[in-house]
Amino acid sequence: MSMSNAVVRTTELKQLDFEQIKKKQRTKSFLKGMMFLLPSIVLFSIFLFYPLLRTIYLSFFLTDAKGVTTVFVGFDNFINMFSSPIFIQSIQSTFLFVLYTVPVTIIISLFLAVIANEKLKGIGFFRTIYSSTMGISVAAASVFWLYLFHPTIGMLNVILGTLGFENIGWLTDPTWALIAVSVTTIWMNIGFTFLILLGGLQSIDTYLYESADIDGAGYFYKLRRITIPMLSPTLFFVVTVTIINAFQTFGQIDILTQGGPQNTTNLIVYSIYREAFVNYQFGSASAQAVVLFIIILLMTLLQFKFGERKVHYQ
Repeated sequence: MSMSNAVVRTTELKQLDFEQIKKKQRTKSFLKGMMFLLPSIVLFSIFLFYPLLRTIYLSFFLTDAKGVTTVFVGFDNFINMFSSPIFIQSIQSTFLFVLYTVPVTIIISLFLAVIANEKLKGIGFFRTIYSSTMGISVAAASVFWLYLFHPTIGMLNVILGTLGFENIGWLTDPTWALIAVSVTTIWMNIGFTFLILLGGLQSIDTYLYESADIDGAGYFYKLRRITIPMLSPTLFFVVTVTIINAFQTFGQIDILTQGGPQNTTNLIVYSIYREAFVNYQFGSASAQAVVLFIIILLMTLLQFKFGERKVHYQ
């Protein structure tokens, strides 16, 4: 009996030693992984986590012109914000802007990517032209379009005058201002979206098209049954990123319209900028930033919940 107990005891000690060794190995692996992640954690903490927490904190306070908190007001900043007609119009204009820009950008970019994916002579030149807007800054592109939209010497109104139509105040007419900014944004975003979609098209296995050709499938059948399903992961990524970027649009608004006319182009990011750095109301600006964060988060979650169902992974 004592011999049996000794064997059991020895087995238990070996198992305990083995578990301790595994625990030490896991700890060592964890520490090693944290050392690799430490630079990223520090950068994210400084430039992402701290500003986010600071913004949430400021949204519950009134501040002075230097941004120092003075009075705790709780949810008053949010209540006043949603009771403001200017902010409500800003939200409406932002969603309209997203509706104008995102579908059109993706459709045009997809059309160009499908054309540029064809094996044609000199297609490399057109690929370069289609993606060239990636190399143009927001400021330069906005100034370029600012001249095109000029009410008297702008090329667009010159063309309209030649055709016998009246001039349009592209950036001064409340009916046209948001559309004009949307056109500018679509033109600027096409390059990036086109390049991503072209990369997705070129990653599709050619044997799928070869099999379809053997079966006698036509071009549009292959486009609908092969190209779009195989491209769905790339489309899902492009739609998500484009929506997020549309909600964060600022540069072209600042240069082209400064939120006017009549606040029709006062998108939420520009509204945050004006509230914080023009009116020096950092508390209410932080509250608007929190609302924008929640909107983008909800839109992204909805995209993952409903959009990812139609994604076909190879």
